[in-house]
Amino acid sequence: MPFGIGSINAIRTLFYVLLFMFSAVMIGLTAARLEYTTHLPPYDPLNHGVSFYDPIVAELLASACLTLLWSLFALHILWPGRMFEYGVFSSFLGEMVGLFILFVLWLVAPPSPPYTFWAQLGWCHEYRTCRILTALVAFAWIGWATILFLLFITILFAVLNRALFWQMHGRYDPRASTFNKGRA
Repeated sequence: MPFGIGSINAIRTLFYVLLFMFSAVMIGLTAARLEYTTHLPPYDPLNHGVSFYDPIVAELLASACLTLLWSLFALHILWPGRMFEYGVFSSFLGEMVGLFILFVLWLVAPPSPPYTFWAQLGWCHEYRTCRILTALVAFAWIGWATILFLLFITILFAVLNRALFWQMHGRYDPRASTFNKGRA
């Protein structure tokens, strides 16, 4: 028997809310890291006091900003009591494409060389900047895992219910839908 849309939409909505919150935290952490590394005091032992920025942190900031916008768009579509449709952009296919792009963006940063160096930060937890970097790594993995779960559950639902081109809000009343007219 196919999955019921009521329970799946509630789970998807919950995970989009979580993704929104994780992205907001990532924006704050990456902004703090960029502010610190681009304004190093001359006596700072990091990089001998010469200001710099990590390109990976800038990439994570861009990924978090895009994810924040995507989660707001998805919540706008999924929120109960509403029925917004934007053609293919608000279909399950559009959701899967959007989630896949975010999945790749969030996955690109972890294998990079500075990121693998950051995995061994246990020696510097007495410093605030090191704790920020550790939290940044943790939230990057949490955000990536949330996107992976959303992608998995969306693909599973769309394939099992043959709903690839249906609207991601999941309300399948052909009389009420403006996009799915004639498809029911």
